[in-house]
Amino acid sequence: MGRHQTVDEYFAADSRWEAELSELRKLLNESGLEETLKWGAPCYTYRGKNVVGIGAFKAYFGLWFFQGALLEDEAGVLVNAQEGVTKALRQWRMQSAADIRPRLARRYLKEAMALVDAGRQIRPARNRPARNRPLILPDHLRQALEQNETAKARFDALTPGRQRAYAAYIEEAKREATRAKRIARILPMIEAGVGLNDRQRRQARK
Repeated sequence: MGRHQTVDEYFAADSRWEAELSELRKLLNESGLEETLKWGAPCYTYRGKNVVGIGAFKAYFGLWFFQGALLEDEAGVLVNAQEGVTKALRQWRMQSAADIRPRLARRYLKEAMALVDAGRQIRPARNRPARNRPLILPDHLRQALEQNETAKARFDALTPGRQRAYAAYIEEAKREATRAKRIARILPMIEAGVGLNDRQRRQARK
């Protein structure tokens, strides 16, 4: 989608995801957030802070949480589209109306608004780029790899950026159950030699 002058123009311009975007818009407008337009796309704010945005592309549509890295992400739906680059922003990508989960979205929005109330945020890093930092594996991921020789070998063969994406995905989980669920999800992917976000990248390029 191109640049637009109003939020209504943005939604009117997308015919492929029209119904899905309308449902997300209704959900966000009922959450107590203020709807505005920033960078040519809908942005929803709370107490003057950017909380979430809506985005739509050829292969997917979804929500962009500006401080998504601080969310619990109990369902493991958030991804970092630029591992090693994006620090706070997380995306919830959807490919059909069935992917819209209103009750879960409301919980995420409530949590995101609570972060604003608490004054919590991740500020842009001003030190050296993440790609130049040594890789530090979370204990749960390190232990899982040590117990799986195939996964360990495939992980070691991944690019540094893909390794950091997996490490960050586990590190961001706040609860033991969430970490265990994420470990179970990514081990088959690591064994297959693919990155956490490879599938989304391929779909976005189609």
